[in-house]
Amino acid sequence: MCIATANKEMKKLITAFLFLVLLLQPVLSQQDPLSSQYMFNTLTFNPGVAGTSGMICATALNRQQWVGFKGAPATTVFNVSAPVSLFGIKSGLGLVVESDNIGFDKDINLSASYSYLMDLGAGKLGIGLSLGMLNTTLSPTWVIPTGDQFTPVSGDPLIPENKESYVALDAGFGLFYKTDKYYGSLSVTHLNEPKIKYSKGTPYISRHYYLTGGYTLQLPNPSLELLPSFFAFSDGKVVQFTITSLVRYNKKVWGGVSYRAGDALIGIIGLELFNGIRIGYSYDYTLSAIGKTSSGSHEFMVNYCFDLNLGKSPMKYKSIRFL
Repeated sequence: MCIATANKEMKKLITAFLFLVLLLQPVLSQQDPLSSQYMFNTLTFNPGVAGTSGMICATALNRQQWVGFKGAPATTVFNVSAPVSLFGIKSGLGLVVESDNIGFDKDINLSASYSYLMDLGAGKLGIGLSLGMLNTTLSPTWVIPTGDQFTPVSGDPLIPENKESYVALDAGFGLFYKTDKYYGSLSVTHLNEPKIKYSKGTPYISRHYYLTGGYTLQLPNPSLELLPSFFAFSDGKVVQFTITSLVRYNKKVWGGVSYRAGDALIGIIGLELFNGIRIGYSYDYTLSAIGKTSSGSHEFMVNYCFDLNLGKSPMKYKSIRFL
């Protein structure tokens, strides 16, 4: 790609990013956990990505959000996917295990993914479905001030008093398309809006809609690539939007910044070790009022992709977001 064409493509991407930021006007909402390194965690919210890399890929991620804030979210995710051939049909299989703790609430999500893979134009399309179990546990510790104006927990018909746990069926759907230069992802989690039947009240997990995309732009220096991307999700009521720009050196080391609108400015660094293992770290500098009682958020990631036939990861993919 010539420099003039590259600059033209970059201008289109920047224009699209700014348009989406102005259009969406995000407000924070969180039933699904956040991830600053979403480019490594796509399988968690889109089953369509399973098998699209053509390799077996495993990712472990730990996020400590709003460190110093009591009851802040803490999330651990492990996912693995692989391409398979079922009855001669190109497919992908995936598994996601997720633990998410926030306040009194402790959730464990276990889901399996299947994707149908097909060649489309210059790239590959994955059409995926996930099915699993969501285990929610509520362990409340209520402190009620003294005084007639305060209602005890026992007097409220919607507030559980003791520890409760419930298991619900959970489903998701996703489309993932990639080429050597760009990718796009559209998915829905909690497709069936699972109901959590506590003894008092029946809350539900609302559907979350995800839209992500990214591009690999070769810079004039052949050792450098620019990797712009965006990430957006909504529960149908509010929207959250993130834009990211990473620079990668020699396909081995990357770093850059993200902006999560209304919430945080994020720094990301990572590198690939000699054995093909990729490690990454991100730090969120909180911009909202909660930053007054928090030292920010930390996220650690480990990723490894390999070809079962070769036993190691070949250098054939041009974007870390396709893993």
